[in-house]
Amino acid sequence: MTVPAVPADLTEEIVAAATEGKAWPFEEARKIIARLERKGGKDEVLFETGYGPSGLPHIGTFGEVARTTMVRHAFRVLTKDAIPTRLLCFSDDMDGMRKVPENVPNQEKLAESLHLPLTRVPDPFGTHESFGAHNNARLRAFLDAFGFDYEFASSTDYYLSGRFDDILIRVAERYQAIMDVMLPTLREERQATYSPFLPISPSTGRVLYVPMKQVNAADGTITFDDEDGTEITMPVTGGNVKLQWKPDFGARWAALDVDFEMFGKDHLSNQPVYDRICSVLGGDPPEHFVYELFLDDRGEKISKSKGNGLTIDEWLTYASPESLSLFMFQKPKTAKRLYFDVIPRTVDEYFAHLSAFGRQDAAGQVNNPVWHIHSGHPPAVEMPVSFALLLNLVSASNAESADVLWAYISRYAPDVTPESAPELDALVGYAIRYFEDFVRPKKVFRAPDETERQALSELDAKLGTLAPDSDPAAIQDAILDVARQHERYLDPKRKGPDGGPGVSGVWFQALYETLLGQERGPRFGSFVALYGIDETRALIAKALAGELAAATPSA
Repeated sequence: MTVPAVPADLTEEIVAAATEGKAWPFEEARKIIARLERKGGKDEVLFETGYGPSGLPHIGTFGEVARTTMVRHAFRVLTKDAIPTRLLCFSDDMDGMRKVPENVPNQEKLAESLHLPLTRVPDPFGTHESFGAHNNARLRAFLDAFGFDYEFASSTDYYLSGRFDDILIRVAERYQAIMDVMLPTLREERQATYSPFLPISPSTGRVLYVPMKQVNAADGTITFDDEDGTEITMPVTGGNVKLQWKPDFGARWAALDVDFEMFGKDHLSNQPVYDRICSVLGGDPPEHFVYELFLDDRGEKISKSKGNGLTIDEWLTYASPESLSLFMFQKPKTAKRLYFDVIPRTVDEYFAHLSAFGRQDAAGQVNNPVWHIHSGHPPAVEMPVSFALLLNLVSASNAESADVLWAYISRYAPDVTPESAPELDALVGYAIRYFEDFVRPKKVFRAPDETERQALSELDAKLGTLAPDSDPAAIQDAILDVARQHERYLDPKRKGPDGGPGVSGVWFQALYETLLGQERGPRFGSFVALYGIDETRALIAKALAGELAAATPSA
């Protein structure tokens, strides 16, 4: 998901539509524009995202970068790219390791390094000079693979190189003002020992949470007791200290003059603290966007140390990067379950938005998610078969190879080939992997009851009257005609074509459960058109003979 140069021929129609755009990236971009007007302008606008490398990069980290990229692009369009922008991905890798992540090897060895800065903790994977460097490399490799336009920043580098020296001296000078912000937010026992400075022990190398005996602003030094009780006086500059995480937020904003940063809802209560510290240090707090947290399949917050929920690699095993970007775009202020079952729906929604884009006017296009996902240049792709349909096709045909699925697809859409539709070819591979790992293990066929047997027999006969190349709509009508002959499948709340009761979902649920071994699925007429009328009749025969239910282990 790159941020390409905004084209010189950007039409006034698109700019005008974007100016009135309702999509959330436009709302955030307009806040940044108002900020610049209030400040009297800037030579450059800085977007920032943060990463805590205490655990492996997870999908939420990608979400921050993707969403910030969307806001950055919206800003560039609204300003016609008149102001240079940068995106800085900042890693707090000088933070002390407070606990051992549950999803990494060599945990006993890691336990020996508790409270060391992450860039001094040995890499449990044995591939980099430190655990922090390993996790930073993993993050950068992923962001690079997506083509994000960003600059990576290491907290360790900034502290050791002296880039934060000026702000650290300012913290010493305004120490009491910062304490006045922080102390009311702390418990009484924590107040007694709190300091915004965390010295790095000269004897053990660990990050120390100790009270300051003296802060000398004139000399830029602090005095404290080391772990062995020795009184130490040392400069706050040159990487000898780091800041506590709350002051670090505000100090970084002030030092770098950050204009925009988003963060999760778990930071919301601390946002006023970050802002006040930034102001105390002479900075102007950036514009914020607070997003809701992702939840796992049990409704628990996703944690990089626990490794629950979906990883970046897992999503990309079963779906495209663009579908992941769509998931990040949709309702960022609503808590969402981020687990395997959201993938098929998100994939089909992505292609639906992509299909609609070419038919929309400028106002519709700039509010279409794919405009933001592709930075204003979505590809022209029409997907003849949905992901949900492919999953059902794999299920019914027991296909284990792309060639088998393409045989069905080619009959359904003769002009489509793997070469002419690479996106569909990729989707075929995703569908096979997803089915094998998540659908097949849960498939449970049940035997039809007497009413269902009668209806299935009638459906078999009805399908036998249709031409082999009947379109999905004609097949769907035939399926509905059969259901209307059975009171069980009528829904008085719906209207049929003759004004009578319509067909309830109970009929389709029966078809899914007896023929496909699942509770729900796509439009059944479309499935039959893709799978084949004769093949569907053979499937019905197996269900009536009890062969499908007998093949279910729990049956």
